[in-house]
Amino acid sequence: MNRQRGRVGILMGGGPAPGINSAISSVTIEAVNRGYEVIGILDGFSHLMEGRADMVRPLRIEDVSQIHYRGGSIIRTSRANPTRRPEHIQKTLESLRKLNVSYLATIGGDDTAFSASEVSRLAEGEIKVAHIPKTIDNDLPLPDGMPTFGYETARHLGTEIVRNLIEDFRSTNRWYIVIAMGRAAGHLALGIGKSAGATLTIIPEEFTSERIGISDVCDILETAILKRRVMGKDRGLAVIAEGVAEKFDPEELASVPGVEVSRDQHGHLRLGEIQLEKILKRAIQERFEDRGETLPIIDSTVGYELRSYAPIPFDIDYTRTLGYGAARALLSEPSERYPEQGGLICLVGGDIRVMPFNQLRDPETGRTLVRTVDVEGEIYQVARKYMIRLEKSDLKDGEMKSRLAEAAGMNPDRFGERFGKVVELAGAV
Repeated sequence: MNRQRGRVGILMGGGPAPGINSAISSVTIEAVNRGYEVIGILDGFSHLMEGRADMVRPLRIEDVSQIHYRGGSIIRTSRANPTRRPEHIQKTLESLRKLNVSYLATIGGDDTAFSASEVSRLAEGEIKVAHIPKTIDNDLPLPDGMPTFGYETARHLGTEIVRNLIEDFRSTNRWYIVIAMGRAAGHLALGIGKSAGATLTIIPEEFTSERIGISDVCDILETAILKRRVMGKDRGLAVIAEGVAEKFDPEELASVPGVEVSRDQHGHLRLGEIQLEKILKRAIQERFEDRGETLPIIDSTVGYELRSYAPIPFDIDYTRTLGYGAARALLSEPSERYPEQGGLICLVGGDIRVMPFNQLRDPETGRTLVRTVDVEGEIYQVARKYMIRLEKSDLKDGEMKSRLAEAAGMNPDRFGERFGKVVELAGAV
């Protein structure tokens, strides 16, 4: 179908991430320079899927030329999911037709990528779609190990925040439990913990079981606290990926006083409402109270303050390239480099490439593939070497085992029986 002279639409979905405005800017500038009209579609898919075509703003070069260093999104965002109901995706297509959008640049993570691929599939060539991969979680399967944009800035700021908390625990002799964003993967938590020198980091990938209990995470934290004591320190900081809570049984979560379990439009647990840091803090303090001790713990969450932070130069540079690539992929004549069907924009060996949408889908589930932390890989293994947590070697060392048992108020055999399962987790050394 002939799309020539149709508009270019830009849409942002999911949570904010540093670099969005830079991507919007570069798509707009390249498209306008090629003679196309560009509109920003406000609030993600939320209005399109209701049949509305009025929630847009025109984008000109003068509107975007100086926004690349700003955080947030000038076209806002939402988590609206047009794929949940057939009528919503059909209304989305109808709204895009009303707007005369023949070329759509979407910016977002795995859920937005899936919605973009569905628009592309159902439009049957009428609307060409290019997706720019965005998420501070770094969980899209980009080639060459390239990060998703926003991750590097989020790790940078998150590291600065955690470093300040580390200075605080050195001054006050207490423990911190810090939750970092990362629903399906622990890249951000691991990156922050490793860079800041946190005492330990806990990520969902290290658990081999599909389901774990809250007590399993508490066992790791408790034994880390005891090990630090044996080493002469009554302070520390643990970084925990929020996605660990996805491993819990929802019924167990719902049984915790004060916790309400709900899900968003994509079916995900609303992790921000669970307050994992407070659940773990309370459980750990109760364990030490049972020994007649008071353990001071400060709980904190590093998340929302990262998402709309001004991008560091890496993410500005990166998103300007990705945005330019999206415009080129949408508006160039079809070729091996820029396929007719569009796809995800990425860098391979420093060159812009378009990954077809079907390569992003899990052949079994049909959903977008997720890149998780490889706990057998060296990036994780090196991080693990610098953590303070109970390891297999501690239980094999008779003297260390006895000292740990004494700190726990147990005999060595009982300590080994009680906490032996902690060292059976993936990555234990």
